[in-house]
Amino acid sequence: METATETVTPAEPTAVPTVRVTGEAVKHIKRLLTENDMQGYGLRFGLQGGGCSGYTYDLGFEENPQPEDEVHEIDGVKVFVNPLHLEYLRGSQIDYRDELIGAGFHIDNPNVKRSCGCGTSFDV
Repeated sequence: METATETVTPAEPTAVPTVRVTGEAVKHIKRLLTENDMQGYGLRFGLQGGGCSGYTYDLGFEENPQPEDEVHEIDGVKVFVNPLHLEYLRGSQIDYRDELIGAGFHIDNPNVKRSCGCGTSFDV
């Protein structure tokens, strides 16, 4: 799987990148931003409480990052991550899959200890 080139601010190096985004996900994000006339917006990647296992991923578009956010720029796509979520998302990869049973973003998170049977929530 191809992973896109990344720039992170703040510029403090970390042993494990917070988030990686595959080329397919970058391509799909750019398409969504163009189709919805949202050039310049970024993807918010975070967590919210809920589901049968405790957490669900929060993906959505925002015009600007919050002042405390870690901002990744990956092949022209900005990804905003709240520092409170970094511990649970570090090392995650966002991919986009178009499969027979459906299309959508897929998150591979090495911090997940268990997930629910339906695959929509998890515990870290």
